[in-house]
Amino acid sequence: MAVLDHTARTIDGTDHPLADYAGKVLLIVNVASRCGFTPQYTGLESLWRRYGERGLVVLGFPCNQFGHQEPGTEAEIQSFCSTTYDVSFPLFAKVDVNGPAAHPLFADLKREAPGLLGSEAVKWNFTKFLVDRSGRTVKRYGSMDTPESIAADIERLL
Repeated sequence: MAVLDHTARTIDGTDHPLADYAGKVLLIVNVASRCGFTPQYTGLESLWRRYGERGLVVLGFPCNQFGHQEPGTEAEIQSFCSTTYDVSFPLFAKVDVNGPAAHPLFADLKREAPGLLGSEAVKWNFTKFLVDRSGRTVKRYGSMDTPESIAADIERLL
């Protein structure tokens, strides 16, 4: 399946077909509220505001698989993101990104853009996947890659 063939549940409980983002550049990120990388929400929001009108959509997928750093409910996560980081980009319901219960979207992203040495597993929170306008996964970035550091790659796709 391609990225745009998937459906994901939004943070408010609605099933949302990713096909609605056809023709957009996507930055898909597994996020967490209690992680050392959580301040990256600021950079993700900045990218969304800076490039949204040109066709970028940031999609945040909360995940509790790494150090149990996303223990809250969807309502708590949404409240935290909006009040602490003024997040306005789309957030989705909590997902697994690794293992047998991994969301099929992440299974495809990992296969299409493997990590170091061909590893498919997501290593930690705030792993980012850049998807071009046709729905092809172009690149994976690790947690240490800040949103600001990937702006040039985003601009090339816009």
